[in-house]
Amino acid sequence: MGKIAGTTYFKIDGQQLSVTGGIEVPMNTKVRDDVIGLDGSVDYKETSRAPYTKVTAKVPKNFPVDKITSSDVMTITSELANGQVYVLSNAWLHGEANHNPEEGTVDLE
Repeated sequence: MGKIAGTTYFKIDGQQLSVTGGIEVPMNTKVRDDVIGLDGSVDYKETSRAPYTKVTAKVPKNFPVDKITSSDVMTITSELANGQVYVLSNAWLHGEANHNPEEGTVDLE
């Protein structure tokens, strides 16, 4: 048996951020959906899936807010505890980034 969970390293353009959990990266790049005919035949359609990384990160005083909220060419590197490395190039912030000062965290995608 080997390590499959635990310490994870997350970097934006080489700057390491501390994540508190909730890191998520996709395992597939294609999505298959059923197409069911009126005669009961079943086929599928395949569509591409946008790459992404989701994390909950701590927000210290030197948190790179401007870079994260304005850049559209970031490189996101997630080094997972099981040895897998996920790299997202030419990345941008998807949706909103809201700081939770009570917890000192922000959810990013």
